[in-house]
Amino acid sequence: MPISSDPIPALPPGLSVVIPVYNSAAILPQLVARLGPVLRATGRPHELILVNDGSRDHSWEVVQELARAHPWVRGCCLMRNYGQHNALLCGIRLVRHDTTVTLDDDLQHPPEELPKLLGKFHEGLADVIYGPPQNEQHGLLRDVASLITKAALRSTVGAQTARMVCAYRVFRTQLRDAFADYHSPYVNIDVLLTWGTTRFGAIPVRHEARREGRSNYNFAQLARHALNMMTGFSVLPLQLGSFIGFACTLFGLAVLAFVLGRYFLVGSSVAGFPFLASIIAIFSGAQLLTLGIIGEYLARMHFRLMEKPAYTVRLQSSPPDLPSAQT
Repeated sequence: MPISSDPIPALPPGLSVVIPVYNSAAILPQLVARLGPVLRATGRPHELILVNDGSRDHSWEVVQELARAHPWVRGCCLMRNYGQHNALLCGIRLVRHDTTVTLDDDLQHPPEELPKLLGKFHEGLADVIYGPPQNEQHGLLRDVASLITKAALRSTVGAQTARMVCAYRVFRTQLRDAFADYHSPYVNIDVLLTWGTTRFGAIPVRHEARREGRSNYNFAQLARHALNMMTGFSVLPLQLGSFIGFACTLFGLAVLAFVLGRYFLVGSSVAGFPFLASIIAIFSGAQLLTLGIIGEYLARMHFRLMEKPAYTVRLQSSPPDLPSAQT
């Protein structure tokens, strides 16, 4: 069967900013007010896609008001809270321009720093540019959780890329073609981007403290995200289980050699219940840990076989001729 050589239709030049929204009704007007002049200064067509990720406040009403007041603002409301990366995936699939920007909704990523990322991106040396913070603004537990997440990400995308990762990104929209058919409920945008390119770059930018409320991420949520990332996109836990099994085998052989050596040299076997109980506990713990790791992978396979969607759209504030979201 002949292979078609027709060129892939290119997206029109411009900037599409995607922001997942969760309980940020008080911040959104200020965010749009600061982002608008920055986008207009680029001189390129632009749009802002606000994806309401099941907010419990009146964020969706604010998004609708902003969309009515600003033609370049579009809104999308998900059926429930799916998570930041799932909401980003929804927004990225709605993008209409060739360059996509993502940032948080809490103004910790100053819109005024966007020209730095775009300048680095337009050098053409990378398909994805991250804007990591010049100085971290989080507390001790949040920093520890971030380190755990990046350690998990390192096992999936490599150490060099993991060091750069940040929610403040600029990338070629064309990269979404690499994960166009991805529908798993476990989503990590940074891992998905590695499916389309290996050219990553970064430029440190100023980050600010959250203006209103408190962060929606805590230590437990970030740790859970790291676990989902390792078991959803990496075989590192399975390799760890294999290593533990191999180490226990060597330990068992060493114990057997000790018992036989004592019997032949001393004439008696190793006595005592504590010794036997300790050996049983060690091997039982190793077996349960390995079974738990396998169970995590089976659970993810179970959800994928169920074809559980990454997100489901409730409403959109965009005109009816715009493409609908994929679930």
